Amino acid sequence: MEVRDIRPLDRPPRARIALPGSKSLTNRALVVAALADGRTTLVNALFSDDTLRMVEALRRLGVGVEVDVAAQAIHVDGCGGALPARGAVLDAGGAGTVARFLTAAVALGAGRFVVDGNARMRQRPVQDLVDALCALGVRAVATQGAPPVVVEAAGLPGGRTVVRGATSSQFLSGLLLAAPYARTDVELVVDGPLVGAPYVEMTVAVMAAFGVQVEREGLRWFRVRAGQRYRARRYAVEPDASSAAYFFAAAALTGGRVEVPGLSAASLQGDVRFVDVLETMGCGAVRAADALAVEGPPVLRAVDVDLAAMSDQTMTLAALAPFADGPTRIRGVAHIRHQESDRLAATAAELRRLGQEVEETADGLRITPRPIRPATVATYDDHRIAMAFALVGLRVPGIRIAGWSCVRKTFPDFFDRLELLRVVA
Repeated sequence: MEVRDIRPLDRPPRARIALPGSKSLTNRALVVAALADGRTTLVNALFSDDTLRMVEALRRLGVGVEVDVAAQAIHVDGCGGALPARGAVLDAGGAGTVARFLTAAVALGAGRFVVDGNARMRQRPVQDLVDALCALGVRAVATQGAPPVVVEAAGLPGGRTVVRGATSSQFLSGLLLAAPYARTDVELVVDGPLVGAPYVEMTVAVMAAFGVQVEREGLRWFRVRAGQRYRARRYAVEPDASSAAYFFAAAALTGGRVEVPGLSAASLQGDVRFVDVLETMGCGAVRAADALAVEGPPVLRAVDVDLAAMSDQTMTLAALAPFADGPTRIRGVAHIRHQESDRLAATAAELRRLGQEVEETADGLRITPRPIRPATVATYDDHRIAMAFALVGLRVPGIRIAGWSCVRKTFPDFFDRLELLRVVA
């Protein structure tokens, strides 16, 4: 397994880091563009394993997709809601957005569709989505409650269904994305707490950008009127706020300043609010119309925070916790046990490997700072663990990241861009 040494920064960074487009926005926009009437061009699109899995799956569904890596653009010839392929086998790899969004989307087709993935994806729950689809008149089954999912498609009848929100917001988002092409109105009722609510807001905003309106009552009830159609357009993808958080955290960790252009506090992405958490820890923040910047404090303050709305930042905050002035508590993230890894167990294990005192709770972590012990961090083939723990090595020597190439999932050149922190802006 490849191992990467992380070299501490010689001085606090003063850097301006341009970042690739959002994975979450790219994959939502790809699905919408595939269902739209006409040709859509996505600019500043992300090219990573997750988004390229979506591109390949759409091609298998008969949708024309052209990729221009040099221009960071993707051209999609929409199918007008009628999938050309009469059945297909789709490999989502480890991409939850691909597996969940396309499980709903293929219901619009005609034929037998199989949505599968890698070994970890075959452990990730999808039954709540399958149950919701069946209530809408779709013939779908996941015999193990996880992929592979088999959909015997004959169009999406529509109607009313209940979808549980406690495991993943991707179930609700997938249903919303497909809903405009149902034969009758689709009414979605959320049962229980909704994790990752900002991602649902993002889904609704992308749908609106392509001409489809969603009626709603908060985050509890949604209705999509039948007969609406997505309209093709040129769509600019925002820089990835989840990726930006690592660079803002690097500023917090080292007392430096990092600015990310093209990202604003008005972003569609919930993870942009990680800047608020960093402010609570003592950081300064500058919110401009076309950029965000964070400046680290002399000493990081410990926090007690619910990260349910931005759970991808659990590992980022955990990497900062050893440098805080007291114990850090992370709450509200029980659902991340079912993602690329059991992220709570994995994060706790690697913090302990670094010498930290960690209490793992049902829905989070309590981290008490102790002197950092040099170590090789295991990543569990989880891109967010690799990127988060690399931050520790910017501050202290002796940190190595095993299996670091897993960052290809969402941020292939992460380590190259991390080196830009050594360049003065």
